[in-house]
Amino acid sequence: MDTPTIIIDRSKLMNNIKKMADVSSSNKVSLRPHIKTHKIPYIAKEQLNAGAVGITVAKVSEAEVMADYGINDIFIAYPLVTEKKIKKAIELSKRIRLIVATDCLQGANLLSKFASQSKIKLEVRLEVDTGLRRTGVLYNEALELAKKIKVLPNLHLTGIYTFRGPVLNGKTTLRLKEAGIEEGKVMVNLAKQMRHEGIDIRDVSVGSTPTSEFAAEVAGVTEIRPGTYIFYDAMQEKYGSCAEEECAATVHVTVVSRPSHDLAIIDGGSKTFATDVQPNQPPLLLKGFGKIVGYPNVTLERVTEEHGMLHIEGDANIRVGDVLQIIPNHICSTVNLHNEVSIIDQYGDCERYAVLARGKLQ
Repeated sequence: MDTPTIIIDRSKLMNNIKKMADVSSSNKVSLRPHIKTHKIPYIAKEQLNAGAVGITVAKVSEAEVMADYGINDIFIAYPLVTEKKIKKAIELSKRIRLIVATDCLQGANLLSKFASQSKIKLEVRLEVDTGLRRTGVLYNEALELAKKIKVLPNLHLTGIYTFRGPVLNGKTTLRLKEAGIEEGKVMVNLAKQMRHEGIDIRDVSVGSTPTSEFAAEVAGVTEIRPGTYIFYDAMQEKYGSCAEEECAATVHVTVVSRPSHDLAIIDGGSKTFATDVQPNQPPLLLKGFGKIVGYPNVTLERVTEEHGMLHIEGDANIRVGDVLQIIPNHICSTVNLHNEVSIIDQYGDCERYAVLARGKLQ
C-alpha cells in the first residue's frame, strides 16, 4: 500500500474490544464507547456485537452517519445550543433512541422549546465538570440546575455524565486508579443528592480510556464511555493504559530523504499526524509526535505539512525508501485526517474501510 496510511491489526483490535467489554461486564456496568476515535460504523458494530449497549458521539452529524448504518442507540455527549443542531437531533430522535446533553439552563430551555414544538420528549443528561475545566456545569451548581431542568416540558432528565480523563485533585496524573475511583465517587454522590430531591437519575455515566476500568468498580456507576482503547496510542501507553503491543493502529510512512547521519525525512507531516498532544509536556513528557516502532533512538521531532523530520541519535539503519511504522501520540485526531484505514488479519488479508464520519464537525 502507498504511504502515508493507517494500518490496523485486526487481532489487536478485537482483543482491545474484548478487553473493555470484559471490564464492563465484570463490573455490571454498561459500555457506551465513544466513536470519536475511529468514526467507522463497521468498528462501532463490532463494539456493539461484543456487548456495548450503544455508542457515544460528539456531533449530531456523527450520530446521523452512525444511524444511517443501523446503529439505533446513540448519546450525543456535547451541549446542543443552536436551533439547527437541536432540530436535526429531534428529527434523528424520531428514528432511534437518542440521548442529548446540556450543561446550562439556556441550552435546556432551547431543547425544551423545540421538543415541545415537535411534540416529542427528549431524553437528556446533564454534564458536570468534575475537574477538567471544559464543558459541564460546576459540580456545586449541578443540583440546582437539575431541579430546574426536571420541570421543563418535553424533557426527561435521566442521567448525569462527566468527562474528566486522568485528573486528580485538579491536575493531570498518572495515578489512574485513584483518579478513576474519585471520578466515580463524586458522580455517584451527586446522583444520590439529586435522587434525594426527587430527581430520578437513572444513569451515572463516567470514564475515559485511562480511568474506565477503575471508575467502573465504584458502586452506583452505571455506564462507562471510553474511546481511545479501541486502538490505543503513544499517549495511552505512557499513561500506563496499555502496552506497546496492544496499540492496534500504526501510521506507515516512507523515508523520502536522508540528508545527514542524524536526520531522515518521512512523507507524513502535520496532515498525517495529529499535533494536538505536544511533546515534552508533563506529566507524560512524550518524546516527539509519535513512537517509531523498533527504533528507540529515533524521534519524530518536527513536522511541517507534508514532511516529518526524524532525529536520529547514534546509528540507525534507515535508508531512503524504507517504510516505518509510527504509533501516533493521539490516534483519535490522527484518524480524522485520513479518508480510510486498512485492517489486516493474521494471514495478511486486507480490508479497507472509509472513515465515514471524518470531518463531521457540526
